[in-house]
Amino acid sequence: MELNVRIAGEAGQGIETTGSVLIEALASLGLHVFSTQDYMSRIRGGLNWFDVRIADTELFAGKQKADCLVAFTKEALERLRPDVSPKNVTLFDGEGGTDVVSLPFAEVAKEVGGSTIMANAVAAGAVFAVLGYEVEILSTHLASALEKKGDEVVRKNVACVQRGAELAAWHAGALKAPAGVGAPAHVYSGGDAVGLASAAAGVKFVTAYPMSPSTSVFTALAGIADEYGIVVEQAEDEIAAINMICGAAYAGVPAMTTTSGGGFALMAEGLSLAGIMELPVFILLAQRPGPATGLPTRTAQQDLKFVLYAGHGEFPRVVYAPGTPRQAYELTRRALETAHAFQCPAILLADQFLIDSRKNMPPLDGTLRPIDRHIFENPPADYVRYAPSPDGVSPRALPGSAAFVVSDSHVHTPDGHITEEAEVAVRIQNQWGTKARRLADEALLADLYGPKNADHLLIAWGSTYGPCREAVDVLNAEGKSAAMLHFAQVWPIDVAAVRRAIEAVGARKITCVEGNATGQFASVLREAGALGECELMLRYDGRPFSGEEIAARAEQ
Repeated sequence: MELNVRIAGEAGQGIETTGSVLIEALASLGLHVFSTQDYMSRIRGGLNWFDVRIADTELFAGKQKADCLVAFTKEALERLRPDVSPKNVTLFDGEGGTDVVSLPFAEVAKEVGGSTIMANAVAAGAVFAVLGYEVEILSTHLASALEKKGDEVVRKNVACVQRGAELAAWHAGALKAPAGVGAPAHVYSGGDAVGLASAAAGVKFVTAYPMSPSTSVFTALAGIADEYGIVVEQAEDEIAAINMICGAAYAGVPAMTTTSGGGFALMAEGLSLAGIMELPVFILLAQRPGPATGLPTRTAQQDLKFVLYAGHGEFPRVVYAPGTPRQAYELTRRALETAHAFQCPAILLADQFLIDSRKNMPPLDGTLRPIDRHIFENPPADYVRYAPSPDGVSPRALPGSAAFVVSDSHVHTPDGHITEEAEVAVRIQNQWGTKARRLADEALLADLYGPKNADHLLIAWGSTYGPCREAVDVLNAEGKSAAMLHFAQVWPIDVAAVRRAIEAVGARKITCVEGNATGQFASVLREAGALGECELMLRYDGRPFSGEEIAARAEQ
């Protein structure tokens, strides 16, 4: 059993606050929860909404239709009314017709709390009543969320919650809501997971120019900087940000930056600098639709090829694309470990959907467990920074130690000095080739979800994991035969392993599901010789897939 609650209104009306408090309170009831956001690039006005999906089974994606719509504005009611399920309850702050429950959120907030800003608390109380849950649970979570604002603010908001529940008492239990099943109470967004994993892995310097949707990771790290001993610096632009982490990495400091596509464009030259200097830099890139400013608060998977080929020249890199907040947590650490083990840039390719969506899961470990930086602690007297190595990775010592460490942005001799000798350039590229082959040999295998032999195979990467997983469940429940092959590492890939995985399923139909207009990952797989012809299922309107959408399109 499941329900989807959609809270909608203008920016500035507390839509996100309402959704956040609801999802925390509902998770505490032992329900499985999953939230998504659709918001405009505005500080005030416009139309934003926050979905909170609840169920008695684990959730991995959002839902197309709402079972309970809470509309704070006339525009929200009119625009979103067509997207409600047949048996819905719609709560509206105004007169909306016979099929709408009219509740004066703002008027009650002014009366009870002294300010219309608390209308969201009134609405939250009404939602809990409609769902048939104990409103005291919600009051407790709201009080915790507002604790820093003082007792008076807490008291007024809790009173508004209680009054909202009383107003909706006539409709208590109007929607048959799921009962708690002991699901985890901890709720994380993808951004939370990346920030916590970075800190726990021992990142000591993070710098960025804020750019949605990556900013939540930057602010998450700023929020725990004192606890973990992290220096957080807002750079003047992305050029400075990438160059600053190059300098930090040269000095031996685990460092990272966060950005989106437009910011990454400015980092291309610095990325190449990290490439030739063999620096273990870590970049979180949260995609949004482009080109240029595009849709700055929406989601996309449009930057894959850009990330694979950004930077002038040829040099090794590794790119991970997590599908869930837990994968984001795990792959952040793996990206940092890989960057330092192989002395190359590592990129975590996320998107707005993954970064902003939230779900409950067992608590993530925030214990400080610094990664191995692979530092040559006691270098010999004849140490040189870029000494040839059979495994493609030169010994790395720190400047200022017993070793004399020379590094620069040119083609260089083993001791780090500039040269224009052809054979040296060839030797460097050959060594990097060895490194790249090792990276491919250690690439994560694609994860198969569903039957080992299926008629229809969905190929997914990154955040399409959740919607595709739910689509597979829907299709198999209908008697179809479907499976998903999900890639959490998109570069480099083990071509032979990918071929074996696809052939093992033996599907008569293969569809690559992507949030872009050209099927970029399918193209990468075909170019590498890992995939033949396949169908494409694409979405490029700035919104994420849902499971039911993929299932419906798969049957066409």
